[in-house]
Amino acid sequence: MDAKDETQQSAYLIATSEGHLDLLRLALRSGATVDDKDSWNGTGLIRAAERGHALVVGELLQAGIDRDHVNRIGYQAVHEAVWLGEDTPAYVDTVRVLVAGGVQLDRRSGTERLTPLEMARERGYGRLETVLARAVGAKPPADADAALLRAAAAGDADAAALALRAGADIEARDGQGRTALLLAATHDHVEVARLLAAMGASPDALDDRHDTPWLVTGVTGSVAMLEALLPAQPDLTILNRYGGVSLIPASERGHVDYVRRVVRTGIDVDHINDLGWTALLEAVVLGDGGPRHQEVVKILLEAGADRSIADRDGVTALEHARAKGQREVVALLEGTD
Repeated sequence: MDAKDETQQSAYLIATSEGHLDLLRLALRSGATVDDKDSWNGTGLIRAAERGHALVVGELLQAGIDRDHVNRIGYQAVHEAVWLGEDTPAYVDTVRVLVAGGVQLDRRSGTERLTPLEMARERGYGRLETVLARAVGAKPPADADAALLRAAAAGDADAAALALRAGADIEARDGQGRTALLLAATHDHVEVARLLAAMGASPDALDDRHDTPWLVTGVTGSVAMLEALLPAQPDLTILNRYGGVSLIPASERGHVDYVRRVVRTGIDVDHINDLGWTALLEAVVLGDGGPRHQEVVKILLEAGADRSIADRDGVTALEHARAKGQREVVALLEGTD
């Protein structure tokens, strides 16, 4: 993974600059040198920050890369993210991850002689300036773990980054056993979740109610949160307190867009929960037969859901639909729509 071509490119370095997270993880598992340098004497962290690859930046920080290395032109990763980046969500996420990772924020760049905050002001990047100004002026919280949990519940991604910078345990829990990522998922605070996922928070951490950040997405139906958690590689087989996967409550609640997306993750569409119901059965038994539940049934069938699976009483989804007078659902299940 460290072998380089004539331009001093390696598979590892290419993965960092191109944002190929899976390839990066493979390279690191295969023994790539995390602090390897390119022809500009830059690390993978600098390359990833320049391109706004927040997830790659987080992965490299977790791997122990030199977070403050200065390249041949006098830039650290945070300089490159600001001076060569844009005032967009991708770069805001990237700078937050760098802040959370504890990078130096007061060093001046080699040519412009500007700090990262001064760079943001010079560029007119208001969003990046806000993130950096809060970081530069912040005092460490008295209780970093409590600060992280409060920030996650409130949806304050900058405060969450500062709590991590101050040494908060990313898996710290509140009185109900909820981690910061679970609190962010519960309240659909996607920016906080993206930060926490990039920094290695577990999407599988169970609370006292047997919820995880991933399982909660099936209840809220948030596709944005689903997408934020997928790079963290959630275990799709972990079950909620009813013995169900996230697809089942999403189907019950008629979360059409979520169901459409989650069936493409490889989740078991025919999983049977402790009540004896699959997602298809819940969509019929607990659904209202209206347009949203009709669409859920259609999506599940197209994803290969087995319409012949019956509940504990031996009643199939089709028989339930007939009994409930859900004519449109009956037509879907009969294949006559």
